[in-house]
Amino acid sequence: MAKTSENYELMYIIDLDKGEEEISALVEKFKALIEEHGTLNEQELIGKRKLAYLINDKPEGYYVLTRFASAPEFPAELDRVLKITDGIMRSLITVVGQ
Repeated sequence: MAKTSENYELMYIIDLDKGEEEISALVEKFKALIEEHGTLNEQELIGKRKLAYLINDKPEGYYVLTRFASAPEFPAELDRVLKITDGIMRSLITVVGQ
């Protein structure tokens, strides 16, 4: 049976205290992880934005939106890595309809 693939959207927010170099390194880390386990369709560096509410007493964060396709098992692992990565304030992975 062929390996099935689904489309996903990942939005994550990076702590601005990390600085430009570390923010770029985190974006590159997750881009490489997605490319290793699936197909990166689009990545949008939204940049510095005001948060809807304070997270860790911080009013702003660096937003990144990524659209990718992968096997259904991968998003759980990606979510786990995002949760344990220092500097990631919030993340959300959603399935995008075909």
